Amino acid sequence: MTEPTAKPPSTTFTAGLGHSLAYLLSKAERSVNRGLAAVLATEQLSVEQWRILQALADGRGHSMGDLAEAALMPHPTLTKAVDRLVDRALVYRGHDPSDRRRVAVFLADRGRSLLHRLEGGLAEHHRAILAAFGAERTESLMRDLESLVTGLER
Repeated sequence: MTEPTAKPPSTTFTAGLGHSLAYLLSKAERSVNRGLAAVLATEQLSVEQWRILQALADGRGHSMGDLAEAALMPHPTLTKAVDRLVDRALVYRGHDPSDRRRVAVFLADRGRSLLHRLEGGLAEHHRAILAAFGAERTESLMRDLESLVTGLER
């Protein structure tokens, strides 16, 4: 008696998950972030730390609460990440310009320089996504995801 041919474990195990939007979004995020993490590794920066720096790039300074939301991080994790960025002199804490009683986080000149150094690698990462998925489909996907987030947050 011969044994039935088994499917590879990854397709057998994930077959049901493949019908889950949450699963597919997470899988897509991992694929996109893998390439992003490789670019950021050249500057010993995590994806989460990059999000923080990007959020601060507007030059206005932001509260920890605003940063947690922008960087998609829980507060305790954000605090540790900001502490590491402060240690590297990439960001600094100061008074919130709109309320001097509150503390805000600002992008330091060194952090701005780091973001500029990453621009080429980030642009290449984006080009790789466009090559794999197509420019129109990528733009459409981004619009659809923004609409999904807006709809779910109502």
